[in-house]
Amino acid sequence: MPEYIVVRSDRRTVSMEITKELKVRIRAPRYMSAAAIERFVLAHEEWARKHIERMRLHIQNHPEPNAEEQGQMRSAAKALLPQLVEKYAAIMGVNPEKVRITSARKRFGSCSGKNSLCFSFRLMEYPREAVEYVVVHELAHIRYKNHSQQFYKYIERFMPDWKRRQKMLRGI
Repeated sequence: MPEYIVVRSDRRTVSMEITKELKVRIRAPRYMSAAAIERFVLAHEEWARKHIERMRLHIQNHPEPNAEEQGQMRSAAKALLPQLVEKYAAIMGVNPEKVRITSARKRFGSCSGKNSLCFSFRLMEYPREAVEYVVVHELAHIRYKNHSQQFYKYIERFMPDWKRRQKMLRGI
């Protein structure tokens, strides 16, 4: 098992995360014993190894773009994403409030409770098919504010191969 850092707080549950430095961070309740934390870590060792390797590959395949590259990606996103939103919104019969391009690192897109869509310019590193999936996924949140079975059935109506496209984003 790789070394890990324990962060204790007033939480009720224990969790494991992999940091961007590829370190294991355990978040645990203040009262949890060191032995219980160790058992948790050992029980999740395989998960940690798998996710460290996945993140290592992601970092290798998607290095942080420099300022010029970020500008180019942002311009490309501003040109492409509103067009895709307009196209798929018409097909799906939904009406987003607005579309914003962000520099988010951990999520490709989001849909607010007021149906405003945000997309990371980092999506431009992925194939168009994957980008289209993210657009349809976020538009589907206008109708379903969750990830229920109905939500994914709704996506499938408009994009039958959504699972294949989603895998492009995960590098699987």
